[in-house]
Amino acid sequence: MNSLSVIIPVFNEAQNIKRLLDYLIENKHDDVPTEVIVVDGGSRDGSVEIVSEIASKNKDIHILKSEKGRAKQMNMGAKKAKYKILYFLHADTFPPKNYNKIISKHIGNGASSGCFKMKFDSQHWWLVFSGWLTHFNLKICRGGDQSLFVTKEVFNQLNGYDESYLIYEDNDFIAKLYKHHKFIVLPHWVTSSARRYKSNGVWQLQYHFLIIHLKWYFGASAKQLENYYIKHIK
Repeated sequence: MNSLSVIIPVFNEAQNIKRLLDYLIENKHDDVPTEVIVVDGGSRDGSVEIVSEIASKNKDIHILKSEKGRAKQMNMGAKKAKYKILYFLHADTFPPKNYNKIISKHIGNGASSGCFKMKFDSQHWWLVFSGWLTHFNLKICRGGDQSLFVTKEVFNQLNGYDESYLIYEDNDFIAKLYKHHKFIVLPHWVTSSARRYKSNGVWQLQYHFLIIHLKWYFGASAKQLENYYIKHIK
């Protein structure tokens, strides 16, 4: 089966990263060789020390240091990855059990990119509904919280993430995948944190995400999207 490189960009994720790494180790399938690459963007909360301690005891866990910016961090992780399949995962998102075998199987069956369905760790009706929408294979239903797998060959063909984006880099790259390659949505769930909704307010954050999406759709620059995000979202 095809091997997997999990790439996790982090910035000040000391509260989450150990739990995620423990989960990834415990829930991977042993038949599929899997490495986990954590790419830190300048954390000052002890994230690097936490990952380094885990990595010292597990040869499949690696820590890299990068300039801040998830696109830059994920591109660095992809360059250092040693396996054919790249699996990009947020630090507050937990994939299904045997995630590596599930992804490897579908890549082996001819897929080149895709994601899982997503649910939030919240019972707010709108967030439950938003999670339900992710089972539709439509570009507008996609987002980085759903995680993303792609072959290294396809990733390199598309020149990776656009590093001019400090936000919305996931959606920009996924749009390219939809345009040039077959994209699949797997019938398994990842669970993602609703922490940004809790800190910003569900309706307020959803409104600002909609505005950002519309701005991108109508041609706003990466800098304009960033400025809007900084002004309105915690």
